[in-house]
Amino acid sequence: MRYVVAEWSRDWNAYWSDPRAYLSRLPELLPELPPGAGAFAREEAHFDFSALRCVKDLVLERIGSTPGGGLALEFAPAPFKHDAGLRVEYAGVVSFALSTDSGEDWEGLGSVMLDEILPAEVGCSHEIAFTGGSVGVACADLDAVWTVRQD
Repeated sequence: MRYVVAEWSRDWNAYWSDPRAYLSRLPELLPELPPGAGAFAREEAHFDFSALRCVKDLVLERIGSTPGGGLALEFAPAPFKHDAGLRVEYAGVVSFALSTDSGEDWEGLGSVMLDEILPAEVGCSHEIAFTGGSVGVACADLDAVWTVRQD
């Protein structure tokens, strides 16, 4: 990620996440982001670690497709933190990359540390750092919706 810090800290012996540099640049970036990506990036709770709608601690539950042929990532809520899961739908996907530290499939990613949405030639890029890897998508735009489960 360019601005967001999401990494293991040897000094603290814990994961360290810091969105402050990204948040300070976000006002400059917003006019260059597609509408859906901009709306998600500027959500008030997005980077508020104590908020119900913060992305931190979500767990990737499913990778699928949208009815229009796009990519969909579905995140399960952390039971100690969230009251809803998150579904992110990507339109006009030109690249998708997934990397795990363990070499396992996507189920080995762990929980979300933080994410970063940046302008890109195609529209935007969305990088998500997990405790065990990362996911990156370049697309025309994205739509993020918090979903309450009806289990």
